[in-house]
Amino acid sequence: MKTRLVVSLIVLTSCQWTDAGRADAPLVPEPSAGAYFPKKEYRPAPLPSFASLRDQLPAPVYDEKPEWIAMYWKSWELAFRNFHEPARESHFVSQFIDAAFNQNIFLWDTCYMTMFCNVAYPLVPGIASLDNFYAKQHEDGEICREINRATGMDYGPWVNREGRPLFSRNGWVPPQDPEAPVIYRGRDAPQPAPLLTLEALDNPLPAWAELESLRVTGDRARIDLVYAPLEHYYRSLQKYLRQGNGLYVTDWASMDNSPRNRFIANGGTAVDTSCQMVLFARELSAMAELLGKAAEARAFAAEADELSRTINELMWDRERRFYFDLTLDGQRAPVKTVAAFWALLGRVASAEQAADLLAELRNPQTFGRPNRVPTLAADEPGYDPAGGYCRGAVWTPTTMMVIRGLEFYGYDDEARAIALNNLDLMGRVYRRTGTIWENYAPETTSPGEPAKRDFVGWCGLGPIEWLLEFAIGLKPDAPRNELVWALRSTQRQGCERYRFNGHVASLLAEPDRAADGGFTITIRSDGDFALQIRKGSQHRSVEVHPGEQIVAF
Repeated sequence: MKTRLVVSLIVLTSCQWTDAGRADAPLVPEPSAGAYFPKKEYRPAPLPSFASLRDQLPAPVYDEKPEWIAMYWKSWELAFRNFHEPARESHFVSQFIDAAFNQNIFLWDTCYMTMFCNVAYPLVPGIASLDNFYAKQHEDGEICREINRATGMDYGPWVNREGRPLFSRNGWVPPQDPEAPVIYRGRDAPQPAPLLTLEALDNPLPAWAELESLRVTGDRARIDLVYAPLEHYYRSLQKYLRQGNGLYVTDWASMDNSPRNRFIANGGTAVDTSCQMVLFARELSAMAELLGKAAEARAFAAEADELSRTINELMWDRERRFYFDLTLDGQRAPVKTVAAFWALLGRVASAEQAADLLAELRNPQTFGRPNRVPTLAADEPGYDPAGGYCRGAVWTPTTMMVIRGLEFYGYDDEARAIALNNLDLMGRVYRRTGTIWENYAPETTSPGEPAKRDFVGWCGLGPIEWLLEFAIGLKPDAPRNELVWALRSTQRQGCERYRFNGHVASLLAEPDRAADGGFTITIRSDGDFALQIRKGSQHRSVEVHPGEQIVAF
């Protein structure tokens, strides 16, 4: 999932920063860093606290599962412990949420954490946490996925201080193959050499996070701020990670201890990184369209389609009906991992291929385990029923990827089933342990072994976002100023102070004893929006206006 190795060598980059010298002065980076991001300074502001904001946060109502409500509030309590103001020496430009795993902020973690923070926008540091990565972007577009929280420096071991062509400092099966080079086949090694190592350049997901935020917050102005840094980041990854076959390389840092890693050594290509680059191009195309850059939108869409064709030609196994990594020699690796399902989110798979992937998600011999979806198929050698990190553990980030991918292909019921399966697992473990864990075992009601406790962290997605979206059924579409509410429980359900598109609305559905299976719905809002209420085959459209409305349904 991300770097968990203990690396003794710490090397700081040579970035220098200006400082106005006063405690209340803005912190301003040198122009050489973050040149593509307009925000250049941090203006000190009070850091939000759980005690002061609890009564302003969305308050879910779900009488069917009171323990889920308790877990929701526990998740916010833990999240608030991880909100930070920039350390003065860091010269970060925004308050941020941090996974609190170690002394660094992680790009992968941050992308996922912004997603549940969106439901409390603008009360808490959420999507703006990514600002600090854009503010540290190198002139060639590279962004280090791991940056020291106190100093603002790229994590030392991931800095290419030797000026070598792209290499992995810890290899693909660490620590057996340290300082390993990427061997390019069918293209020359790109020049000049990258500023970072391969470990620093995995899982490029901020464009996805930005559009997830837009879906909830409706903040179109932010797309204009982030488009340039994202475009340069994308081009830097094309330059350094694209292999001669048109696909993309990665190393152990994408999936720590996965059995796949030895097959992608020295420049083998990865199905997850390749599909993530398709997703990146599609999200840039959507952003360009929003910004009126029609030609750029078409160009990014064409690049996404071309890469999709290559993935389907080389990585799809017609007999096994699954996507596989490729070795440096172009052979399909034999290991089935959760990485294949990025083909859904990236819209790489055809309808038929998506159906085949869905079959694997349902297959109890592979990914349809009691706790869905393990990182490694259960029939693979090395599968660990206790979790074993990337040898079988259930991880909220990859589950989120699977859920959104299924939704794109119209498998909404399956997406919801997987979300609620994970939410139920987390709830049962929460009842026993009183907290949230970094990952979970695929076979038992247990945290994964190993797993960090009190991890919010990406695991806030389940108790916060999935509770609101898949249990209570509230799905926002801020650009359309529309909220869909799918009523599925027979008991009282809803949310006080639900936030989307700048609105604060309270919605409560209470069973109507006089109407068999019906509800009395009370809506209070501070603004206008369209509400689509659904229950089974029933549907009702409500034009919500400021004030209170009562609807029988």
